[in-house]
Amino acid sequence: MPSRFDALRPALPILLGASVMLSLAMGLRQSLGIFMPPLTKDIGISVSDFTVAIAVQNLAWGLLQPLAGAWATRVGFRPLMMSGSLLYVIGLVLLCTSHGLVGVTLGAGVAIGASMACTGSAISMAVAARPVPAAMRSTVLGLVSGAGSLGALIAAPIGQVVAQSFGWRTGVAAFVILALVMLPAAWFAGRVDRLPIATPQGADQDNARQALGTALRHVPFLVMAMAYFVCGMQLVFLTTHLPSYLDICGMDPMLSAKALGVIGGFNVLGSIFFGWAGGRVNKLLLLGCIYTIRSLALTWYFSSAPTPASTLVFAAVMGFLWLGVAPLVAGWIGETFGLRWQAMLGGMAFFSHQIGSFVGAFGGGLVYDALGSYTLAWQVGVGLGLTAGLAQIAFAVATQRRPPALATT
Repeated sequence: MPSRFDALRPALPILLGASVMLSLAMGLRQSLGIFMPPLTKDIGISVSDFTVAIAVQNLAWGLLQPLAGAWATRVGFRPLMMSGSLLYVIGLVLLCTSHGLVGVTLGAGVAIGASMACTGSAISMAVAARPVPAAMRSTVLGLVSGAGSLGALIAAPIGQVVAQSFGWRTGVAAFVILALVMLPAAWFAGRVDRLPIATPQGADQDNARQALGTALRHVPFLVMAMAYFVCGMQLVFLTTHLPSYLDICGMDPMLSAKALGVIGGFNVLGSIFFGWAGGRVNKLLLLGCIYTIRSLALTWYFSSAPTPASTLVFAAVMGFLWLGVAPLVAGWIGETFGLRWQAMLGGMAFFSHQIGSFVGAFGGGLVYDALGSYTLAWQVGVGLGLTAGLAQIAFAVATQRRPPALATT
């Protein structure tokens, strides 16, 4: 008797392609912070200047994500993802050859930000959701998100070792080589364009404006999107400023790469776990728990002097709670609003996430330049994180999911 996993076999090339593309897209950008200390010293820009580029990256990603999701529905995922992968390579080349703030901002900021809108979690999750049965969707999204977490585990140590041995420009050049693998991965993931889309009965799935309007009138969607702001703020603050924080504390530069690598490794476990749990427990409740526990972990780590052991334990905890958000958000949007406009609606929620990312990257740099310390930055992050997490939990417990008009009319 065939098992239900036999249904996944035709989807494997799509799922593997999406996983590899997501892994490299997320892993490379999450590891850019390891180049910040040598890059800023070499080309004569400040920490806040570098974080301007990262902030621009996150804004470009957030602003373009809904448009990329709508474009994928209209013209197909393959052209979108192939274009985004090529743009990622171009962005890294611009960063590698930059000699000032303009080059860093165009490369690490504009180009990579636009690329992430075409290759990041919203698009990859939408691709992975289509070729699998609904009963397995949450688990599969967790697996793809988990596989997509391996990029930081690979990229951060490679970039740090190469940069220490040959300079930061050679380290970025190594990232260019890794990014080239995204092109064939995007091609295979693009096979999803051949598949039909199951749509909610009676829904007008040809109208992007109607789909967006329905989501923006759906209160659970709005609460989830607002809490997503804090998610982006906390995570991008860490990926951008943790290497600088450890450098200030006199830690071995390799420790930051190890920490980012540990985050990537535990991302795998967390993504798989929350993908599995999302098929059994209220997804919005799980999101609130993630935000709350993250904030408690940030308080524990930054309220005392870091050590190699505490840094790696903190990285493991944060890694487990990192990308587990992606399958929960994507799964909830897919089951609530259907799959046709999932990438676009996921992009709208992700826009809030990226506004938070902008605040985490740029705000953290401003606080450090003004006060010479990250204390106020992490305290603000913890306060907002606890507020968002507890509000999400309270809302999930107090309300029952009511299908929006898009899924019922």
